[in-house]
Amino acid sequence: MLAYIIKRLLLMIPTLFGVMLVTFAITQFVPGGPVEQLVAQLQGAGNQVGEVSVQREALYRGASGLDAERLEELRHLYGFDKPAPLRFIEMIGNYLTFNFGESYFHHQTVWELIVAKLPVSVSLGLWTFFITYLISIPLGIAKAVRDGSAFDIITSTLILIGYAIPGFVLGITLLVLFGGGSFWDLFPLRGLVSDNWQELTLAGKIGDYLWHMVLPITASVVGSFAVMTMLTKNSFIEEIRKQYVTTARAKGLTETQVLYKHIFRNAIIPLITGFPAAFIGAFFTGSLLIETIFSLDGLGLLSYESVLKRDYPVVLGSLYLFTLLGLLAKLITDICYVWVDPRIQFESIAR
Repeated sequence: MLAYIIKRLLLMIPTLFGVMLVTFAITQFVPGGPVEQLVAQLQGAGNQVGEVSVQREALYRGASGLDAERLEELRHLYGFDKPAPLRFIEMIGNYLTFNFGESYFHHQTVWELIVAKLPVSVSLGLWTFFITYLISIPLGIAKAVRDGSAFDIITSTLILIGYAIPGFVLGITLLVLFGGGSFWDLFPLRGLVSDNWQELTLAGKIGDYLWHMVLPITASVVGSFAVMTMLTKNSFIEEIRKQYVTTARAKGLTETQVLYKHIFRNAIIPLITGFPAAFIGAFFTGSLLIETIFSLDGLGLLSYESVLKRDYPVVLGSLYLFTLLGLLAKLITDICYVWVDPRIQFESIAR
C-alpha cells in the first residue's frame, strides 16, 4: 500500500506540471491581456474626461497616449518584460511554496481572495453534497427494492424532471414565487446573511443563515438527485440478482438482514469511490449562474471575472490549487475503494 501511495504521489508531479504548462501556454496567446486592458482603460478615461486623475497622470496624459517607456513600465509592473519560459519557471517555484502572488485587479493576494470567497462556495457545495447523499442513497435503495412498482415509476419521473430543469431556471422561478416577486415574499432575494447579522444572537444568526440558503440550495440540489439516485438503484439491483443473495435468503435471513448485511456493503462500493472527490470538491464548488441570480459572491463569480479580466495570478493560482486537490481526492478514492472491499488489490488498480 505504501509503495502504491508513493508511486501515485510521484505521478502527480508530471500531471500537475502538464496542466499548468498547457494553461500557461494558452494564456500567452489570448488577446487582451492585463496590460492591454489597462491601456484601454486609461485611454478611455482620457477620451471621456479630457484629463486623468493624479495617480494615472504619470502614465497617460490625454490625447498624447502612452509612450514606449511608459508602456514598458507597465509590462515590468505585471512581469511581462521577462521571457515566457522564465516566468513559468518562477511561477512554478512560487507555487511549490503555495505563493500564488497578488491579483492584478483586486489588490489582494490570491490566497486572501480564495479564503474570502470560500464561505459562499462552501455553503453551496457542502449543503448540496450532504442533502444529495442523504436523500439519494435511501431513495435509490427504496427504488431498487420496489423496482417496477408505482413508487419507482413516480419517483423516477419526478427526479428526471428535476434533472431536466436547469439550475438557473429553477432559481429564477423560486425567486419569482417565493422571493417577493409576483407571489409570496417568504425568502430574501440576495446575500448569504442579512445586513444586521452581527447584531443577532447565535440562534438568530443560524436561523438567518439557513433562511438565506433555502432558495439557492434548492436550485442547486434538485438537479443532483437523478444521477446519484439512479446509480444507487442500479448498483443495488445488480447485487440483488446475484447468487449469494439467493443463498442468504435460503438460510432464513430476513430481507432487512439480506439487504443491509450482505447487499449493502457490495452495492455501496461505486458510491464510496466518488465520495472523497465529491466531498473535497464541495468546498470549492462555484456555480456562476446560481451565485449571480442570488447575488452570492463566491468562487464561481471570481473565476468568471478573473478569466474576463485576464487576471492570470487568480486563474493560474486557483487552477493549481484545485488540480492538486483533485489529484489527492483521486488517491483517497482508491484508498477508500480498497478499504471498503479488501478483495481489491492496489496492483489491479494501478493496471
